[in-house]
Amino acid sequence: MFIDSHAHIYSEQFFADKVEMLQKSKEARVATILMPAIDSETHERMFSFENETQVKCLSMMGLHPCSVKDDFRSELSIVDQYLKQRNFVAIGETGLDFYWDLTFKDQQYEAFEQQIGWALEYDIPIVIHSRSSTKECIDVVSTYIDKGLRGVFHCFGGSVEEAKTIMDFGFYLGIGGVLTFKKSGLDTVLKTVGIDKVVLETDAPYLAPTPHRGKRNEPAYIPLIAQKLADTLELPVSEIENITTINTKKLFRI
Repeated sequence: MFIDSHAHIYSEQFFADKVEMLQKSKEARVATILMPAIDSETHERMFSFENETQVKCLSMMGLHPCSVKDDFRSELSIVDQYLKQRNFVAIGETGLDFYWDLTFKDQQYEAFEQQIGWALEYDIPIVIHSRSSTKECIDVVSTYIDKGLRGVFHCFGGSVEEAKTIMDFGFYLGIGGVLTFKKSGLDTVLKTVGIDKVVLETDAPYLAPTPHRGKRNEPAYIPLIAQKLADTLELPVSEIENITTINTKKLFRI
């Protein structure tokens, strides 16, 4: 069975066909979906998926860097309260996003480091968003490795050197639909570094793999990503399935 290690299935894009989407996931042998948090506007909606029966849906808790605004400390306080009340599979998604807006750059760093602290406190992995900021996220993470920090760089799109550094930390690379894009360069990276530290993800509803590029992504497309990875590394897709599932279970302790 496959695991989708990162999917926003509680997005409004799934309101109309939630049951069908989950059933398609089950039929695609995606047995577990890990759900990264965004902010307080969607936490409760995310939790509601934990009651679904077709597929096991597990929640993370955190504050997305794109949701770091003037009220970010209030948002972090809400995250703190949830963490005190119940268990989560990870802190995330958090990190840095320097693609859209740099207005709250300093605040993003503060929120990121606070959430790293919680990952260490609760002994759970951290799920890192690093759009246009892979180097900066690596720099931050590097100061916590000797304290036992573990996690994944979700939607990894960096260089071979960055991938090696991340893997040397003991962190994982989250690989999704971008691998199927012709000019992504991820195939070259993965041919070099291998899959010992790779987990599969969709980032649904975003970044759908070929041949669905530009359309809504969903967990049922995980096998397409696995097949592309198998073709890239010249391995049986069953081996990709086995290795990435073991990796995901090990990282998230599920």
